Amino acid sequence: MSDADEATFYIANALMRQAMMAIAEIMGERGLHIVLRNAGLGHYVHRLPPDNTEPAISFEDYARLNAAIEEFYGRAGKGMLRRIGRASFYYGLREQPKVLGLLGRAVKLLPERQRIKTVLTQMGKALASISTPETTFWIEEDDDTVAYCFRPCALCQGRQADHPLGHLLVGSIQTAVQWATGKSYPVTETRCMALGHDHGRVEVRLRP
Repeated sequence: MSDADEATFYIANALMRQAMMAIAEIMGERGLHIVLRNAGLGHYVHRLPPDNTEPAISFEDYARLNAAIEEFYGRAGKGMLRRIGRASFYYGLREQPKVLGLLGRAVKLLPERQRIKTVLTQMGKALASISTPETTFWIEEDDDTVAYCFRPCALCQGRQADHPLGHLLVGSIQTAVQWATGKSYPVTETRCMALGHDHGRVEVRLRP
């Protein structure tokens, strides 16, 4: 077991709150309550985390919430989590615009590749600023892709799987890129810590 598996990491209350609000929007209040109870997070039923940037939510709790959604929907869980990720991005944009740090119209004046790099960088900075100090991210790119890389991972902390688990993040990145460029790009998770990789990687493919 790695040090990352043994350590306890934290994300901000606001990120968990945004995820729960997105779940309620997509699944309904009853659906939210079911997955909260199934995840062992029943204390959040009717009482969402506060809307602040205190890093008080453990990665394990966030990962259990994601696992409960995937288990509840079975094969449809991947698509549902991506929808929740899309909704979560817009909640963050509305409720924590200073934290997200997006540049609004200024982003849309940049060349298209730079828009994608900028929005991914700002998302990474936002997550790192309101998460456990060990959280780090970097951008990788080549002619065909721009990729968001990160460690540790709040979506798969303490989990093992035979498939990538970052569906919610993929949905958020798809939406962020579309927001920044006005276009829909293929987004794929190519590395996942639940598969034994040492970091997560989500890539935006610029060419078919």
